[in-house]
Amino acid sequence: MVSPTAARLAPKKSDNSREAGIAAFWRFSADRDLLKDSERLRQIKIGFPAQLAQAFRLTFDLQERNLETLLNASISTLERRRREQKNLDPVASERLDRIASVSHLAEEVFENQESATHWMSTPNKALGGVAPIMLCETEIGAKQVRRVLQALEWGGAA
Repeated sequence: MVSPTAARLAPKKSDNSREAGIAAFWRFSADRDLLKDSERLRQIKIGFPAQLAQAFRLTFDLQERNLETLLNASISTLERRRREQKNLDPVASERLDRIASVSHLAEEVFENQESATHWMSTPNKALGGVAPIMLCETEIGAKQVRRVLQALEWGGAA
């Protein structure tokens, strides 16, 4: 029999799946750097597994509307693709690839995933008061985020 204290301290199944999802996103993020552009492009065209969208959402604790904006897909479409074990379309996959690459740069600058996640999710004055993650919807926005991260890496104010 499990004591009440042990039951309280044991990780919940949802906590384990959340941690697994977050770990999956960061592995995916780190792997982007290891690939040639041609391989990344091939993967984007094929599409990433739809489960990756949920891992991304868990990592950044995104609201549904923000996830829909960032991946250019409705929650119902993302859920259906996950349930049917289908890949994301190339548009959502390209956006996810971009976000993962920028997130990996943030992890390198801040030297840990938690700080990178916090920075990416917090509105930033240098980026017009918008959270960096939300700017990654477009390549131009991601370029702005990279510029700020590079300034931080080299000791500049951002």
